[in-house]
Amino acid sequence: MKATTISQLRQWKQEKHKFATITAYDASFAQLFAEQGIPVMLVGDSLGMVMQGHDSTLPVTLEDIVYHTRCVRRGAPKALVLSDLPFMTYSTPEQTFDSAAQLMRAGANMVKLEGGSWLCETVSKLAERAVPVCGHLGLTPQSVNIFGGYKIQGRGEAAAKLLVKDALALEKAGAQLMVLECVPVELARRVTQELTIPVIGIGAGNATDGQILVMHDAFGITGGHTPKFAKDFLAEAGDMRGAVRLYVEQVAQGIYPGEEHSFK
Repeated sequence: MKATTISQLRQWKQEKHKFATITAYDASFAQLFAEQGIPVMLVGDSLGMVMQGHDSTLPVTLEDIVYHTRCVRRGAPKALVLSDLPFMTYSTPEQTFDSAAQLMRAGANMVKLEGGSWLCETVSKLAERAVPVCGHLGLTPQSVNIFGGYKIQGRGEAAAKLLVKDALALEKAGAQLMVLECVPVELARRVTQELTIPVIGIGAGNATDGQILVMHDAFGITGGHTPKFAKDFLAEAGDMRGAVRLYVEQVAQGIYPGEEHSFK
């Protein structure tokens, strides 16, 4: 198995080959995911909720993400690993450079940050310094206190136009990948068509180039609240390896996410 690269993801976009990604936090699951065909893994600040028991991603530290990035890289040496820049670790250029450097040294291939066109200068400066960047638009969990909760974003023409504008601006600034979270299907389709970089959706319908799930959601471990976009692949497949294979297959075939997992 060859190492997954951003060039390969771009080629898949052109070929309309949909790919599955998943969050990973340790070596054992990273290895399991890689063996079942997951090419891209995210060391997400979601670990604050699913592993640390917090009610948001805000308490997660850079040290947390660095530690888990090292673990995932050991378990999946050929996967393309994205690592989140946690809350307030990219508030100034100098802080951003230091944060990104720590994640890249830990084994990340790319860093992910949340926000719109206000981040363009940051994205550009990271790209100039050989740090690949993944943008994140729509529902950005680090902004939960601004949004007033975990709500669907991009509804209404004005909000949709702003999101498209932000996506195009981030791509122009140098972002090489984009995550869209909890936006209407048609908006996700529009962004995917307008960007030349691959777009990964979560709660954004099946028109995006790829899909991502928090691993706990894919296994039905949702802590009492099941997001609309989640699917318990473990219940259907019967074992973890089979669940991951089923996830990969259904994303590739455009079966998942279905209409019941999407927002209009």
